[in-house]
Amino acid sequence: MSGSGPEEEEAGLQEARLQEAERDWAAAKAFYDNLVSKKPRPPKPQHAITVAVSSRALFDLVEERRIYEEQGVEKYVEYQQQNENVTLKPGPAFHFVKALEHVNARLLELYPDDEERFDIVLMTNNHAQVGVRLINSINHYGLTIERFCMTGGKSPIGYLTAYLTNLYLSADSEKVQEAIEAGIASATMFTANKDVAYSDTQLRVAFDGDAVLFSDESEQIVKEQGLDKFFEHEQLNENKPLAQGPLKGFLEDLGKLQKKFYAKNERLNCPIRTFLVTARSAASSGARVLKTLRSWGLEIDEALFLAGAPKGPILVKIRPHIFFDDQMFHIEGAQKLGTIAAHVPYGIAQKYHKSA
Repeated sequence: MSGSGPEEEEAGLQEARLQEAERDWAAAKAFYDNLVSKKPRPPKPQHAITVAVSSRALFDLVEERRIYEEQGVEKYVEYQQQNENVTLKPGPAFHFVKALEHVNARLLELYPDDEERFDIVLMTNNHAQVGVRLINSINHYGLTIERFCMTGGKSPIGYLTAYLTNLYLSADSEKVQEAIEAGIASATMFTANKDVAYSDTQLRVAFDGDAVLFSDESEQIVKEQGLDKFFEHEQLNENKPLAQGPLKGFLEDLGKLQKKFYAKNERLNCPIRTFLVTARSAASSGARVLKTLRSWGLEIDEALFLAGAPKGPILVKIRPHIFFDDQMFHIEGAQKLGTIAAHVPYGIAQKYHKSA
């Protein structure tokens, strides 16, 4: 018997969809190339590092959320329309987005025709009627956010996939959990309890290790068998790379952009700096982490092994635009001292958090 099976047919359909998408982009580019604009055009999703941000992560919508929860969607929409010329205040992801845009500006100076840069998408379940206030606020702050996706209360997950999203930030923990389960790097944003100054010239991103950059395999041993078994396990497996965690891909994306600056002799003036801030002990369990990063071909600019000490004071010194961690007590400790933190709901720590 001859003929193609289901897998070959699916592969053929996928190839046809990609070719159709390329034709669509070529047609759109041909149209826009004839238009004169000083604004940089959004890159193609397949070349871009797409960061999707919800409206409640980008802006402070605490009061608006209260109206929605207490008075319902109609009153909420009415309030937003009545206040559409009132600029929204920055939310927890605002400074991070500004830092991404600074990196883009530097990349465009060095590589004016290159599309490998950040593309920020506003991904919100708001209704379209609220869009004018969001647009007005984005324009007020001079943000370059051209792509909007307003789902009118529906789940954004399908759209996140369609936009080839590399990172999704939201204030809605349920949507973040849904995105994580769909294999999309995601985190729930939390506002810092103190105002601090952030760098205007360097994007600073801090990552926890286990269950963030790496899988939670080692964290499972800590939770279920204790620290001594964990130390023993890590030393026995020192040369075996850890499996990847949900944010490994984003660190990889940052590394690719860093290398573009290094290629132009800009290492000392690179506008991206990455940090590993882990509760691991360096002597007892640090080697496996560093060897794992090396095996992935990834660099981390600074690695801080705290051996169980609180992360908050160290983060105050780093002043990252965002700090990713899987454990809420680290998130809360960072918040109290002024760090904008993002909770990654992945791994065994979530089981313990829910039962606490």
